[in-house]
Amino acid sequence: MGELTVWQKCFNTLQITNYYTQPPLGLKWRSNTIFILLTIGIALFTDLFLYGLLVPILPFLLESRVGVPPDQVQSYTSGLLAAYAGASVCSSPVAGVLADKVSTRQSPFLLGLAVLLGATILLFLGETVPVLVIARVLQGVSSGVVWTIGLALCIETVGPANLGKTVGTLFSFLSAGAIWAPMIGGLLWEKAGYLGVLGVSLAVLMVDFLLRSLVIEKKVAYRYETQDPTSEWTPGTTPDDDDDDTEQQNGTEEDGEQQPLLQKNKAEEAELYRLPAEKSRIARVAPIIPCLANPALLTSLWLALIQAMLLGSCDATVTTHSRELFGFDSLKAGLMFLPLGLVDLIGSPLAGWIVDRSGTKWVSVITFIYLVPVLVLLRLPHEGGLHQILLYGGLLGLLGIGLSGTGAPGIVEAGSVVEKFHEHNKDFFGQSGPYAQLYGLNSMMFNLGLTIGPELAGELKERIGYGNMNIVLAVICGITAVLCFLFIGGKPRMPWRKDR
Repeated sequence: MGELTVWQKCFNTLQITNYYTQPPLGLKWRSNTIFILLTIGIALFTDLFLYGLLVPILPFLLESRVGVPPDQVQSYTSGLLAAYAGASVCSSPVAGVLADKVSTRQSPFLLGLAVLLGATILLFLGETVPVLVIARVLQGVSSGVVWTIGLALCIETVGPANLGKTVGTLFSFLSAGAIWAPMIGGLLWEKAGYLGVLGVSLAVLMVDFLLRSLVIEKKVAYRYETQDPTSEWTPGTTPDDDDDDTEQQNGTEEDGEQQPLLQKNKAEEAELYRLPAEKSRIARVAPIIPCLANPALLTSLWLALIQAMLLGSCDATVTTHSRELFGFDSLKAGLMFLPLGLVDLIGSPLAGWIVDRSGTKWVSVITFIYLVPVLVLLRLPHEGGLHQILLYGGLLGLLGIGLSGTGAPGIVEAGSVVEKFHEHNKDFFGQSGPYAQLYGLNSMMFNLGLTIGPELAGELKERIGYGNMNIVLAVICGITAVLCFLFIGGKPRMPWRKDR
């Protein structure tokens, strides 16, 4: 045993010397917070860009290249959009469990990109419906991996305290994809055909691959700095955090009158979030499962579902509705997404900033109440000239304002709840916590919404009309506002009253 111990010490020393005393080139900027978040943002942008690139051209591609009859185009369009989302639903939780078991996030991050590359080539070269379905399924698998790994890497980099504005900013990348993808897709299809669309897609993928290859995670950089491969990185910490913690501790000491109340609140919190000592077999495989008994966490996952359902309904119906009302081609139909995405681009970071400052409850409640009348008003535009086009575009812009507030509250609330579970159950969750599993579930619910949204919207549009379809969505938003008031952000209370 003694000889084995010596060999183990020698091996560990050699490992540290070889891998953690010679840092890679550019370690400082490659592990910089801004660079990591930029990489995550570009990864999410690429995912949504390649998804949105197809939205305005899919009806035309199905009709002209695949030979789908015109009266079946809406059904096939919704089905292909749903195939993408359905594959993401299945892959996201698996990606979450596996990501929490690997030492770094980079390998699965790159694997997801490789799958996306293959899917993109199939998508733009396929000439039959089965090939397009396979391509969309592979694209959906990649999306599940990207969202799961990307959001887990995000919270590891910035920590829960800054998650709101960070997620809001990242969602602005998504909004940029939502703005430019349909317009570029429509323009390229009109001017250069499918080869032009494929060329732009491959160029975006190459930029994404370069960034993902260069990024170095904070915990990996920390091991190089400490020259210790076993050292643990605390998510969200920076060298300046110690000073901030000291100031917070001093401030707490000055507020000695509040200490009994704080201790009482901490005791109640510990009782609420401490898990039983006995864990089921499934809980040991996927530690996030016991946390799902928390109503706030379930509601936050519901928000991801509804957000995606609203986005999916827009993707499935705006193009076809514009073509029916105004006779638009692919380019003009893509331009109708401009007001929707442009407002979201500005509003998402603002909503995230407000969530970080004011909490999740009232941002989510006000957002979903606001969406109710906007969705109802979408029944107003009808066939006509420029004034009807402007009316429809203006209403889509108002819808974009509401959609910009749907993302940050759910993700921040979910991160906050799981952080509390992690804090009170360190022995069960380990040092890193189940964050990849959490965002795997979040991605699963988001993509389930993308599955349900196009199918529900397409079916309702054909059966009861576009206006009545949006009334159904408005009712769902009203129910969601009630759920947010009851469960998101703690016990319900009026914002102008302070708990004593």
